[in-house]
Amino acid sequence: MELSGKVIAVLDPRSGVSKTGNPWMVQEYVIETHDQYPRKMCFDVFGEDKIKQFNIQIGEELTVSFDVDAREWQGRWFNSIRAWKVERAATQQPAPADVPFPPMPDAPVDFSAGDEKDDLPF
Repeated sequence: MELSGKVIAVLDPRSGVSKTGNPWMVQEYVIETHDQYPRKMCFDVFGEDKIKQFNIQIGEELTVSFDVDAREWQGRWFNSIRAWKVERAATQQPAPADVPFPPMPDAPVDFSAGDEKDDLPF
């Protein structure tokens, strides 16, 4: 699945050590779409290497590819939205300021003079 929008929050990373003794790190981000009715989604990036690779900052325009999964803990279910690919939006080049506009005609064009061969029904 994919979602595009602007990063509006970067939460503090969390880390720990797994039961097998391996260190882990996860960081959460919030992205907001540009729809008529904007939606927000909190997703996470797992692994210190991925967090550094993606280097997500507040205000960036991104397209996030993610997986959705659910897990049960003590009779309650929790969703997990984990990003596996992050792409930055292509930045548009602003138009050069020194490009002149085309010249305006001196007199307005007269469209009222009809053509005798005009076969339009109106």
